[in-house]
Amino acid sequence: MKFIHKPYLPGETIAAVATPPGEGGVAIIRVSGKEAFSVVSKIYSGPIYSYKSHTAHFGSIVDRGEVVDEVLLLVMRAPRSYTGEDTVEIHCHGGSLITKKVLETVLAAGVRAALPGEFTFKAFRNGKIDLAQAEAVQELISAKNSLALQAAEKQLEGALSATILQFQKELTDIAAIIEAWIDFPEEGLEFATLDEIVDKLILVHTKIARLAHSFHEGKVLHEGLTLCLLGAPNVGKSSLMNALLGKERAIVTDIPGTTRDLLEDELRLGGLHFRLLDTAGVRRTEEVIEREGIRRTKKAVEEADLLLLVLDSTRGVGEEEEELLRISEGKRRLIVWNKIDIGVPSPLRDALSISAKERIGLDLLKERIEKLIWQDGPPSKEELLISNVRHKEALLNARDALSQLISGLKEGVSPEFLSSDLRRALSELGTIIGTDITEEILTAIFSKFCVGK
Repeated sequence: MKFIHKPYLPGETIAAVATPPGEGGVAIIRVSGKEAFSVVSKIYSGPIYSYKSHTAHFGSIVDRGEVVDEVLLLVMRAPRSYTGEDTVEIHCHGGSLITKKVLETVLAAGVRAALPGEFTFKAFRNGKIDLAQAEAVQELISAKNSLALQAAEKQLEGALSATILQFQKELTDIAAIIEAWIDFPEEGLEFATLDEIVDKLILVHTKIARLAHSFHEGKVLHEGLTLCLLGAPNVGKSSLMNALLGKERAIVTDIPGTTRDLLEDELRLGGLHFRLLDTAGVRRTEEVIEREGIRRTKKAVEEADLLLLVLDSTRGVGEEEEELLRISEGKRRLIVWNKIDIGVPSPLRDALSISAKERIGLDLLKERIEKLIWQDGPPSKEELLISNVRHKEALLNARDALSQLISGLKEGVSPEFLSSDLRRALSELGTIIGTDITEEILTAIFSKFCVGK
């Protein structure tokens, strides 16, 4: 397995810019580790060691006698900090050059530049958060909509961790009974009947499977969906793209074949994030560039999460439209009759009628898109969702181990073999919250974080 950087080393004092790059009113440079106060005291004008924890102080960052910047200094003493270590935050002016100069001054005083995710790794290692909560930090930062933000906040607050711990507790109670059968077979101990044990395992198995199944909805929230506009040339796909975006993104003309490549933009509908694609019109042509555009269109159709098949109500369904209906059959799609301001659509099952140019029927179209995505309605704030592939795989592995255990109990398999299945399920659950995971996997997880977090 290839990693982005070397494994983290505990106890080292590190520093990094904790705010996004670019121009701004304020930038924050975070310093954390056992030498944080010692290092910053070399370059700060005030008496850091006399400051109480969680207090702010005005002063200057000084480099070889020259003032680099006037700053606000926040002091947080261990363990009452994000990382659980002594931490100093330097709030300097937010220009790119001045921020870089302040960071260089801090590093020159004797600290190492932080690796991606290293501050959050320290928080995990020092018991401030578990692994699921640590991963929620990155999801919180990258959330593209309010629903994704709510899901990340719920995980950061410990909802997923509490659920996993409950699974582990229920399975541990069952493991104790099975271990007693193994260690004291002659005693005839029976804390629960076989049927009761199986019933309890089936209940936990169902809960784990249900949580794993929530991955689809969680992925939709956090990663968004690809929405592809498909149609013959000049049916109004570009006009519809502009209407949905509320801006003139695509060129609109009466000349067929204007769009020859994929046009892409970001779209938010009903709390969801979409990657909106306007594709080249599909038709038979000998023109080389247009043929390449049509090839890319067909590839986009294969990869899209949702298709909007746009038809021209002034033309009806011809040979080209029949072909498009065929290649989109079986995919998640909505059929849209466009240009109803100048034409009458033909009867077609479940088709919507709109005018992209006159903005007619767009609200209903948006409602139908949302309904197609959330067939049972959007998830509630209380519903726990997972969006991490690692979590999904661990849950599925735990589910499979329990399936073997349940089958073994029903078939009278020796308790020694059953115990190993149960331990495997517990181990898989432990990888989610970080109680049973290797250093290499930890490094791979945190290396995906941004520097400064």
